[in-house]
Amino acid sequence: MRNWNFLGFLCLAFVLRVESLKFRKSAQHVERISGSAGDVLEDDPTGRLKVFVYELPSKYNKKTVQRDLRCLSHMFAAEIYMHQFLLSSPVRTLDPEEADWFYTPVYTTCEYLTPHGHPLPFNSPRMMRSAIQLVASSWPYWNRTQGADHFFIVPHDFGACFHFQEEKAIGRGILPLLQRATLVQTFGQRNHVCLKEGSITIPPYAPPQKIQSHLISPDTPRSIFVYFRGLFYDKRNDPKGGYYARGARAAVWENFKDNPLFDISTDHPTTYYEDMQRAIFCLCPLGWAPWSPRLVEAVVFGCIPVIIADDIVLPFADAIPWEDIGLFVAEKDVPYLDNILTSVPPKEILRKQRLLANPSMKQAMLFLQPAQPGDAFHQILNGLARKLPHHHKIIYGDNYVLNWTAGPVGDLKPW
Repeated sequence: MRNWNFLGFLCLAFVLRVESLKFRKSAQHVERISGSAGDVLEDDPTGRLKVFVYELPSKYNKKTVQRDLRCLSHMFAAEIYMHQFLLSSPVRTLDPEEADWFYTPVYTTCEYLTPHGHPLPFNSPRMMRSAIQLVASSWPYWNRTQGADHFFIVPHDFGACFHFQEEKAIGRGILPLLQRATLVQTFGQRNHVCLKEGSITIPPYAPPQKIQSHLISPDTPRSIFVYFRGLFYDKRNDPKGGYYARGARAAVWENFKDNPLFDISTDHPTTYYEDMQRAIFCLCPLGWAPWSPRLVEAVVFGCIPVIIADDIVLPFADAIPWEDIGLFVAEKDVPYLDNILTSVPPKEILRKQRLLANPSMKQAMLFLQPAQPGDAFHQILNGLARKLPHHHKIIYGDNYVLNWTAGPVGDLKPW
């Protein structure tokens, strides 16, 4: 069966190569996103909202970066670059009375990093509470709405639940003071404690200059059928196995480590980005959280993302047609990945590749510096603009009062 699949892949590669050359000659190898998704993707938020940026002491933001510059390049860095973007954005207003939204720049993922560069969120709740207390005591706008017209960037593994292990994140729940605010977060999973209604799900940060420096010719043949680099087991944090990635990554390794169609390994070669551009399918399985930078990398490099994360809520889902550009595989079906992927018709593969070749699709997944129309910054603003106008009863008329002493006792300690 494996030999037959491999021969089938060779035939598929030949067909895809011939067909892609035909499309390039006819200048039709890029396909516009049809319907409402395409319109949303190209929306311009300028003039549709005004944002007031609170000026906080630098200990909440800039000083954390000065203490550890690794914050600028890890996958949680959206909170830093969104702040920088808003400071010079045309949507910023210096008059809080005319603001539609209020933004509190707190770099919670930069507060403490491990030697490996991963943020530990244990102090993040106290840091966030401290910032909210400062805002509430210094300006009248938080108390006026209990934070309902405020938004926060919370790019931790499980957002404002502030823990990297799902079980403990669920036990903590979202920080009570953020119950009314709009959360802009990388974490997204349907019917989950750590994703509140009205949140905006965003892509993780991938350094745009680094990605762009590794681009190769779009005419390069895609000679790799399935590609993945990363952990299959996390023996340090999950020594017994089965908990990390809910066993999905382990199942990939156990079933396909010797399959010639699968180029999978824990090694991370210097040609990683180039290899993705030579692959047809790129596996994007869950890890500790459902999301990872592979999703961004796959889209930017035109590799069809194979999304293995049940109930995932994907970034900018109202603008990016994930069903059209990706392939969803249930976690329980991982052992059948070879049959699933070899059964995708060549015409469907080509259509997904043409959609992925659309520059607006790639732009929406990146926090570009300097910012450009349609990039991830603008998609966030579009998401905020679409939530306007604020419902008057929710903002001013329901007499809802936040409980400032709710939550774990440790979160109530001064930061």
